[in-house]
Amino acid sequence: MTNREEAEIQISELDLLSSMFPYEEEFIVTDQVALAELKHYVENESAEMPSSKVQFILNVKPEVSNASMVEFSMACALPFKYPTILPEITVRSSLLSRAQQIHLNSDLKTYLTENCSGEPCMLSAREWVKDHAAAYIDKELSSSSVTTSNATQSEDTTFTRLWIYSHHIYNKQKRKNIIDWAKELSLSGFCMPGKPGVVCVEGLQSSCEEFWSRVRKLTWKRILIRHREDVSLEGGGHAEIQKQRKFSTLEEKCFDAHGARGNHMDLGQLYRFLEEKGCADIFQMYFGVEGH
Repeated sequence: MTNREEAEIQISELDLLSSMFPYEEEFIVTDQVALAELKHYVENESAEMPSSKVQFILNVKPEVSNASMVEFSMACALPFKYPTILPEITVRSSLLSRAQQIHLNSDLKTYLTENCSGEPCMLSAREWVKDHAAAYIDKELSSSSVTTSNATQSEDTTFTRLWIYSHHIYNKQKRKNIIDWAKELSLSGFCMPGKPGVVCVEGLQSSCEEFWSRVRKLTWKRILIRHREDVSLEGGGHAEIQKQRKFSTLEEKCFDAHGARGNHMDLGQLYRFLEEKGCADIFQMYFGVEGH
C-alpha cells in the first residue's frame, strides 16, 4: 500500500467517524492543522508528507446498567503508515486506577493486533471499549500482572505541549480559569488575551488533556488546538519534565494592546517572544505568514 493510499483510507475513516459521531462530546479532532495537511496531501500529488499525525478523541459510554456515570476517553493518533500499522490509542477514565488502565490498554492492543492488522479499525476499537472497558474498573490487579504487562508506557511518560487558538479571549473569569487550572495541573506556558486569543500549555500529557477538556467546555465563539507536540520521556521523572519545558510557569502576556477596545495585540512582539522561547515556527501555524 502506498503512502497516499494509506492517507486516503485515513481521511475516509475520519469522515465516517465525523458522520457517525457529529457532536464534540463524542468525537473531536484535536489537531486541525494535521488534518488539513493530510487532506492537502491526498488532494495534491506534488504535496509533501504531512508533518504531524492526526490526533483525535473518541468518548465512549459503555452499555451497562450500573454505569450511567461512566465514560471512557480514547485518545487516538494515526501514524503515517496506518492502517498498515496499528493506531496509537490510550483509553482513560477517572474511575480507572493506573494499574487498571495499563491492563485495559494492553488488552485492547492485543485485540487489535490479533483481529485488525492492516485494516481500518477505529470503529472496532471503539466497540471493544464500549463492550469491555467497564469490567476493568472492578478488576484488582496483582503487582506481578502489572509488571509483566507489555503496556508499561502510559500517558505519564509523555510530555505534551498544546498550542490553542481562540477567536478571542476577553472574559476575565475565563482568563482567571486558564491561569488557575494551569497552576493546579502543574502546567507552564502562556496566555495572550484579546483577538485572536493564544494559549500554550505544556507538561504531562494527562494534565494537558485535562486542561483542554475543561477549557473547551466553556462557551467560545471558536476554539481549537492548532498544533500539538508529544515527546516520550525516558523514566518520566521530574528532571526530564523540567528539561522539556520552554516556559517556567504560565502567565498572561499582553503585547502593546491597541484597537478600539484595546484588544488587538502587537503580533510582531508575539513573534519575538516565541523566537526567544525557541518556538518561532509556531507563528506561521497560527497566522499563516512568516513572523518578523
